[in-house]
Parts: sequence; structure tokens; C-alpha cells
Amino acid sequence: MRAAVLRHGKVAVATIADPVPGPGQVLVRSLACAVCASDLHYMDHPEAGADDDSGWSTYDQDVGIVMGHEYCAEIVDYGPGSERPVPIGTRVSSRPVMFALGGMKIIGQNPETPGGFGELMLLDETLLKIVPSDLPSEVVCVSDAVAVGWSVAKRAQVRSKDVPLVIGCGAIALSAIATLKRLGVGPIVAADFVASRRATALAMGADVVIDPRETSPYQAWSDVTRDTHEATKNMMAAAGSSACVVFECVGVPGVLESIIQGCDRGTRIMSLGGAPEGDHISTLTAKRKGLNIQFGGGPLPQHWDEAFEAVCSGALDVTPMLGQTVGLDQVPEALNAARDANSPARIVVVP
Repeated sequence: MRAAVLRHGKVAVATIADPVPGPGQVLVRSLACAVCASDLHYMDHPEAGADDDSGWSTYDQDVGIVMGHEYCAEIVDYGPGSERPVPIGTRVSSRPVMFALGGMKIIGQNPETPGGFGELMLLDETLLKIVPSDLPSEVVCVSDAVAVGWSVAKRAQVRSKDVPLVIGCGAIALSAIATLKRLGVGPIVAADFVASRRATALAMGADVVIDPRETSPYQAWSDVTRDTHEATKNMMAAAGSSACVVFECVGVPGVLESIIQGCDRGTRIMSLGGAPEGDHISTLTAKRKGLNIQFGGGPLPQHWDEAFEAVCSGALDVTPMLGQTVGLDQVPEALNAARDANSPARIVVVP
């Protein structure tokens, strides 16, 4: 098959051996696969894979790896001894993990679990989800990204008196915004340096967007809540709590620290960005302010299923997040384009 192969930190299109499904595995044809910031983090920081003692993700720079974990695919065949639960030719997706290898492996982040930036890939038959509509594959594949924001928005358990502040307006942030809106939470304040990202945030459900170069996100949040939430803010501040729930969705060193320094006492922080090179935070300041910081992790299975259904049914419109569609030969350029903050939230590869 043809695939965009990562080796020694570079991606090049090559012809490689077709993956062969084992017991419990499904051979599928990749129909569409979105470029994610995690792909960039993975290829740029091999030390993160080398230090991963979970075994979920490995990166040997001398071994070719096919990335891509946000996919829609078509079933081609099953491995020996499989249950074959879904007919061949059916469009499917799944959580981007494989359990049929004796332990969990992330698809697109291991040599033995090639991702969607190739013509063929392997899935776990126990995780298959049938696409329940005729929505284009280029839209369906974004459901995995949506699931991350969907899950964190639900796990945040935002109360009616809370006002969320979203820092960064990439795909995960946009998904969190859309989910918060569906949950009836608001007003939603979002901050990003890039005008196009702020416009997309409004399209996905944000009520107020600000440019941090012009206005402090925390001052903007305070201004938004001054009238409708002032009594609640005062009461909660007296109790050592806050109506502010911050969603950190940037993944650049220093951002989480800036939130700790800038936010109100008692703020809850949902940190999704996770700078791959690590970060430093002022734990004493966080302690004095009584902050509650929860780090992301992947979506819960039930939340992944809910997000998949919402995207596939059209109940959650993700088209504002989508940019150009490219072929396999353009994957290296697409990865570079995704580094640009002015790029759309998602570029989709159609192998």
C-alpha cells in the first residue's frame, strides 16, 4: 500500500507492505483521516514516546510509522478467528486504540498499529462503530477530535452559576465550546490570538471572544460576569470558590502557569493542552488560591460514542472546523500547514 511514513522525524510517501490482520483485528481502507496537533507533538518529540512506560505509544525513529488517528474507514477483511461482527464494505470508525495485541496500543503511534495516513490500516473488531448516516467521510473522521472536547466538557460538571473561559480555540477547544453550548452553559468566553479561530469559536457556540493581546482573558471574564453573576461571584469568593471554569487548550509551555497566575481564587482548571516538552507551574500560588487542576486524558468510551453519534447524525455541525482536503502525496505539506495558527482547525487527508 501507499502511505505517508514517519521516520527520523520526517514524513515521506512510500510504498510499504499491506498490514495483515490477526485474530480479532479488522483490515480497513482509510477513507478520510484528519491531521491532529497530537500528530505534530508525536513526530516532534520522540522522547515523549521513549519515556512512555504505559506501552501505549512507542516511537523508534529507525522504524517507519504511519500516523493518523482521526479516521473513517471501510471494512475490507477480518483476521483469522474473528467474530466478524460488521459486514465487509461497511463504513466504520472507532476509538483510536487496539486491544487485540495483548495490551492497549494507540493507532497511528506504533509500528504495529498503522494509522489513517495510509491506504490500509488495522482496527480492533470489538471497538467498531458503524457510520449511521450518509454524512461524508471527511466529516465523520472529525468525531474523534470532537469526543475529546465533548468528554472534558461533561467531566468538568459545569454548574448553572459557572461561566466557562476557554483558552485557545483549536479543534479540541471548539469541540468543548460546542458541547458546553449543547449543555446549556453560558455565557462562554473564548480567547485566541488568531482572528479566524475566534470567528470559528463564535460559529461553534462561544458568546464572547477576545484577543489576549488586547484584553486579559480574566478581565474579559470578569466583565462578562459583572452584571448577571456578580452576586454569585461575591458569595462564592467569600466561600473560597469561584464561578470560573477554565479550559486550557493550547499545549504550549507557560500557558498553564499564566492561568494559575491570572485566574480567580477557587477557579477550576481543565488542562487539555499538555505541553509535550513539559512545563513548570507555581504550585505555591495554586495552593494559596485553592485551585483545582484536572489534566485531560482521552475521552471516556461513553462520551466517545455520544460524540460520534452527534457528529454522524448532524446534531453537532462540525463544518466550521473543516479546511482543505488533501491526498496522500500532500500529507507532508498538510502537517506543516497544521503548524500555522492561521490554518483551519482540521485538514483532512483522503488516501
